[in-house]
Amino acid sequence: MCKRLLFAGIILLSVGLYPLSGQGCYSIRDRMEAAMGPLPSLTNQAPMNIQYKDSLQTAKYTRYNIIFTVAENEDLPAYLYLPVDNRQVKHPAMLVLHSTGALGKGIVDGQSDLENRALAKELAERGYIVIAPDYPGFGDLRDYDFENDRYQSGTMKGIFNHIRCIDLLQTLRQVDTSRIGVIGHSLGGHNAIFVAAFDPRLKVVVSSCGWTQFEYYNIGPSSENYGGRLGPWAQDKYMPLLKTKYQLDQHKIPFNFDEIIASLAPRLFISNSPLQDKNFDVEGVKEGIQKILPVYEKLGAKENVKVFYPDAGHDFPLNIRNEIYQFIDKEFNHQF
Repeated sequence: MCKRLLFAGIILLSVGLYPLSGQGCYSIRDRMEAAMGPLPSLTNQAPMNIQYKDSLQTAKYTRYNIIFTVAENEDLPAYLYLPVDNRQVKHPAMLVLHSTGALGKGIVDGQSDLENRALAKELAERGYIVIAPDYPGFGDLRDYDFENDRYQSGTMKGIFNHIRCIDLLQTLRQVDTSRIGVIGHSLGGHNAIFVAAFDPRLKVVVSSCGWTQFEYYNIGPSSENYGGRLGPWAQDKYMPLLKTKYQLDQHKIPFNFDEIIASLAPRLFISNSPLQDKNFDVEGVKEGIQKILPVYEKLGAKENVKVFYPDAGHDFPLNIRNEIYQFIDKEFNHQF
């Protein structure tokens, strides 16, 4: 029998379990894996074998272009930023996940023509140790073979890679392992939520333009190019099972974003959700937040849900970023 602490008969706060009518108790991770495929074992992994390809020195940090082994025959390219600091102190660290774009990790390094995307570079300038990996299909992983890998979705491959990034950070003597967070925009925004659901070591989770409730997701007429309103979520780089197993039916998909985010409680969760975002409808965010807040409130952590609604499109405005960075600084007791 499933041991649980029920809140409002919906969310089992103590162990993150969700009762489904007639189906017993399933953790949110179980339900995510039902749609994303199983997370491979994280034990007995091959040595990381970190290779430093080149470096860039600035006044505040050194950016290393690295590649490391996440599993046998699976290597991950990433940027690793280390602060220039002679104090021999430990630093907080951030996993930074890029948005959709051919440059991959180069986007969060400020190499894109788009403004407001250089999250990794900005956090490194604030004294954070930062790791910014490529997502499969982008950057140095542009030729990633989704069809012949061991994963049932690009999303789960991303989750596995991102967990291994945290493993790498924890090996660095400069990192305070109790102060690690994740931030991402768009593609990186929902991947920040996904990895945090599987990795409790992430104490701060920031999603910019990364989510709305599935019932509100609609990119308009171009959805038909993907087979329907939720078709974009079923691409190889996301979750193909949403189409092949769940027929793109939101009522059959075994999770929704409010449930994943609620499972993060009581950790600090911050969302940038612009009013004019054409990808992630703000009304779905507002509805989701109303479902999330009671969970945080029950745990005495209502103040750990922070949402920004700038009058902007699918963007991460500078003033919002700066305010969010200050919240992260405060949470990690970080001064720079």
